[in-house]
Amino acid sequence: MKLLPEDEDRLRRARVGKGEAPLLRRQDHAAPSIFRPENLLREARRQKGLAPAPVAPVCVLDPDGDIVDYVRAHCGAKPSAHWACYHTRMWEWTEADQRYAIVGHAVGSSFSVLVAEQLFASGCGLLVSVASAGQITDVGEPPYHVLIERALRDEGTSYHYLPAASHAEADRSLFALAADCFRRSNLPVLAGVTWTTDAPFRETAETVRARRDEGILAVEMEAAALYAFAAARGASVICLAHVSNRLGCIEGDFDKGDCNGARTSIELIAALAATWAGAASGGAISPRP
Repeated sequence: MKLLPEDEDRLRRARVGKGEAPLLRRQDHAAPSIFRPENLLREARRQKGLAPAPVAPVCVLDPDGDIVDYVRAHCGAKPSAHWACYHTRMWEWTEADQRYAIVGHAVGSSFSVLVAEQLFASGCGLLVSVASAGQITDVGEPPYHVLIERALRDEGTSYHYLPAASHAEADRSLFALAADCFRRSNLPVLAGVTWTTDAPFRETAETVRARRDEGILAVEMEAAALYAFAAARGASVICLAHVSNRLGCIEGDFDKGDCNGARTSIELIAALAATWAGAASGGAISPRP
């Protein structure tokens, strides 16, 4: 039986791609998705009886949930009346005339980007992720924060947004703004490279040594995917790693500091939000709708 041309092409592509990971074969990064966050939010609002309303200009992802606990206890954060996400709860508060929103417990690349897509579809202007991280290179005793300049793409989500490459990078102008903000504020933040993994219990000694030789400071689970999403969508995203542990290899590990590190994290977020808002109002950067 003679094959049709389209069948021949399909078989040829299958043979070429045999044994190659689907993530690395993907070529349609610029094509729009059929499944859109706007559509998901539309249906969630319909089912939950929620009216559409924009989220706060500055949003925070808090995988551990410690910052959520802090802003509820100390900043008067209240549940959002309009957040239509099926999977998460949003808390909102205002400080120094700046509106904030925060979503907790969105752990890992795919979950964090699922939420990020919906945040920007709902009017987010700046997204700050503050994720717990494990120390790879010993640059001091934890806890401390790292402003992530770029992240090694050792996960899957980023490859759906950008072609294959070793790292995903922060937007240069936004990273420079954040670095200058923390420097002028005398806030204790390092800057450098992290390793994003989606298998936290597969951090073998051999791999950790290799990452240390590459100059990587810490390992986390979200930054590469969030930066790839940001680059693909033109979204303003900054990722901070809260280095809180040495991978559990010592007694007394995972001491996050005052209020589980949330107090310092909020200081960093507030300083960055004020600097970003000032730059946006002065036309130095373009705020997202």
